[in-house]
Amino acid sequence: MSQLLASLLLLLLSAHSSLALRICSFNVRSFGESKKANCNAMDVIVKVIKRCDITLLMEIKDSNNMICPTLMEKLNGEKLVSVKKSYLYHDYQSGDADVFSREPFVVWFQSPYTAVKDFVIVPLHTTPETSIKEIDELVDVYLDVKRRWKAENFIFMGDFNAGCSYVPKKAWKNIRLRTDPKFIWLIKDQEDTTVKKSTNCAYDRIVLRGQEIVSSVVPDSNIVFDFQKAYRLTEEKALDVSDHFPVEFKLQSSRALTNSKKSISSKKNKKASRT
Repeated sequence: MSQLLASLLLLLLSAHSSLALRICSFNVRSFGESKKANCNAMDVIVKVIKRCDITLLMEIKDSNNMICPTLMEKLNGEKLVSVKKSYLYHDYQSGDADVFSREPFVVWFQSPYTAVKDFVIVPLHTTPETSIKEIDELVDVYLDVKRRWKAENFIFMGDFNAGCSYVPKKAWKNIRLRTDPKFIWLIKDQEDTTVKKSTNCAYDRIVLRGQEIVSSVVPDSNIVFDFQKAYRLTEEKALDVSDHFPVEFKLQSSRALTNSKKSISSKKNKKASRT
């Protein structure tokens, strides 16, 4: 369990009541004691996480279990989602075992506040040299979850290392998560999720599967959050936080969907009354 926490953590939180559920993924880069002691870096990390309702954090290196309690103290908020089920995916496939550097810890969430009432998050933080195979293997994780649970809505996200030399253009044809059109990629290849000006790579990704969840995405909410620009940091100060920018998207609230349906129904009634 300590190794799992060292690689990723899912936080359920809300700093405020919002009209949409913001889901984020953030590789914080070697998030351990030295970063915890850096007040400026911690201030930015907390600000970034507070923007989100669910955050996937990666590279937590905390053998003494001090990072998580510290974050939770600073991130007290209203819980908008609950965990329905969870399990650690075991990479035991015959002839294809131990592909993942960090086996995905799969979580099935439910929320009464969103248009889509439940969804599965499958996190992934690849090793750069094996990222092609690991991203492809997410399809096997998807099939395994489908065998276990009656889930229809899926979110795959994390630091896939899905760009530049780690996943060259010619490699995409060998990645089932890309070649199957039912998997919808929200963060495109041309995006830059790296902090350094000298790099331009779409390492961090969000991929959806399921008609209901895809149709529930708030338009234009799938973005790379440039915290350097948002908080007016120098590149040096930004790199103290991480060498990755977070990626995110929003799910429509149930209220927003209800209002939208009412608006459409009202327009139809008005049109019918005129004819």
